[in-house]
Amino acid sequence: MKTIRISFFQMLAYMRRDRMLFAACLAPILAGFLFRFAIPLLEAALTDWFHVPAIIVPYYALIDIFFAMLSPAMFCFVSAMVALEETDEKTAAYLFVTPLGRNGYLASRLGIPSVAAFLVTSVLMPVFKLTSLSTVDIILLAAGGTLQGIIISLLILTFSSNKLEGMAITKLSTLMICGAAIPFFIKHDVQYVLSPLPYFWIGKTICESVPIYMLPAFILSITWICFLLKRYLRKI
Repeated sequence: MKTIRISFFQMLAYMRRDRMLFAACLAPILAGFLFRFAIPLLEAALTDWFHVPAIIVPYYALIDIFFAMLSPAMFCFVSAMVALEETDEKTAAYLFVTPLGRNGYLASRLGIPSVAAFLVTSVLMPVFKLTSLSTVDIILLAAGGTLQGIIISLLILTFSSNKLEGMAITKLSTLMICGAAIPFFIKHDVQYVLSPLPYFWIGKTICESVPIYMLPAFILSITWICFLLKRYLRKI
């Protein structure tokens, strides 16, 4: 446990030297203020301008989903960038044969950031949510978002060989989050074309207020994580 803690603190020291990564960790708080206060003001301005009762309000739940994904995406992106550089410099492979070991390395680079993302999301969601989400909904969203963050992190590590490629993969992988919007806009059965994406089921859970839909989201997320983790370990 001591070696895992030291390895994690080494990652934090690296983050402090990289302003972009440090800023990414603060993004959820800044976005929370934007979502919680700017969007209702925008909604009031739009409804007054177009003389309609609601424009953005029907999609407040979708905005809450996106916010729940933000902390895990940012935290796991930061850890992935650090691990990517270590992989590129071949230091990750060397760390595997130290007392830290492979499992300890994965715990410090994926496990701890994921737990931190879950806790941060659980704290920020009640403060910045736009809808009346229950405690169970918040916990489910935080857990689902954390798993998606791990998937994004593993996609970066598996398919990138440097930071530039990592940034490109990050942009492409975060597009999958849009799968959560499908149940809000497509009511026909054609929506199930995107059912292999965990995001789709997370969106469906909140859109239709059916918590059991989180079960396929969790199963699919774990399947994605296992597949990508094997690819990543073979890569390094």
